[in-house]
Amino acid sequence: MAPIVPLIRRVFDASLPSGVFADQFTNPTDVFSVLLILGGDVVARALAQLAGSRITPVAFSFGWVAYAVTALLSAIGGNKLMPSADFPCKVINGKNGFVRDNDSWIIGRVVRDLETWMDSQPRAQDAKVDAGTTVRNPVKTRVEEIIDLSWERSKRRAQEKGKPSPERPPKAGLCVPIYRARKASKNHPGYDAPYIAGLVTCVLQLGIAAIPCGIYGDWSILLVTGAGMILSFVSGALPQWSREKWACREDTDKTFVLTRGNGSQYAVVIQGAGVGFDLEDLAAADAGTFMPLRTRFGIIGLATLWIFLLIAASGISENTWFLLAVGGLGILQNSYVAGTSRSPEAFGMPLEFVEVIAEPKVMDTLFALEDRYPRLGWNLLPTFFTGDLNDAETAKWKEYQDKVKK
Repeated sequence: MAPIVPLIRRVFDASLPSGVFADQFTNPTDVFSVLLILGGDVVARALAQLAGSRITPVAFSFGWVAYAVTALLSAIGGNKLMPSADFPCKVINGKNGFVRDNDSWIIGRVVRDLETWMDSQPRAQDAKVDAGTTVRNPVKTRVEEIIDLSWERSKRRAQEKGKPSPERPPKAGLCVPIYRARKASKNHPGYDAPYIAGLVTCVLQLGIAAIPCGIYGDWSILLVTGAGMILSFVSGALPQWSREKWACREDTDKTFVLTRGNGSQYAVVIQGAGVGFDLEDLAAADAGTFMPLRTRFGIIGLATLWIFLLIAASGISENTWFLLAVGGLGILQNSYVAGTSRSPEAFGMPLEFVEVIAEPKVMDTLFALEDRYPRLGWNLLPTFFTGDLNDAETAKWKEYQDKVKK
């Protein structure tokens, strides 16, 4: 009878796991190839942020293989490369009141990042002196003022009822900053800090990858890094990015309102002034044509090359910490670009500040807006007041309508 294979090891060796861990942390194996298939959504958002020119500096990083496969599926099934807007908002036509849900990456990010750029736009030459344009941060200052006014009213009411004073509210009323478009330009990637950070990161990655080549003669990491960098730049240079990102007409005279809707602190008015983008077109995010066959084949070829690169990277077993450092630096740059705030000018739609209209009560803001810009306040009324109006409000709006008809 054949001997029974023992189920328990005869030699007890507690140092075995420590040796395995030591080897793995000395030269991690297969880790980079696994990381390459994670984080594809971060890469897609970084590309959406910077795409526009022939040079899109989204660094080689973990996640590119996953992104390449996702892009392949999107190109074949969804006929698009640009991701959908990641911040919900509405675009309202200031003339006829038509409301459109936004699906544009650009508009979503412009509204999301409003508080970072709202007071940094140049002042229009004809800006009203009495509309908050003489202070350093006119929009933020006016918002703080209406919050304080609303808070004082709440404290007085609480005092009259014998209740403790309420805390300062985080928001109050409605603030409507007015901007006018300057000459818009498509295919403009925005040469700002995120763009420059991508170029700097690529240089640092090549420097890190060259270290094992110069010291040990191991050029495999430099080869993978260089190949990944070339593929990432080619992926971002596809003309389809620009077609989808700026799928709109130019030089419009329309006036638009960007807002998150009822309950939002802001409703941003943008006057086209004959030089701006048609934001209704842009909000639809419809390129209008099927993706060219050459673009589809290009995406298929890129996905294939990324998979080959994944196979090649999985075979590297020496000096792998340098490869992990390259990928880690790249994912940091990708994450920064994907999440950072950018001004409208970085998306090719520069603006200039005209004035700000804000009151502690939303209805009072709409009244003041209607006084300055006929029909604009009226067209915002259905968005911010979905219920019935009282008699005084109804009479006031009827008075405005009678003036417009004359």
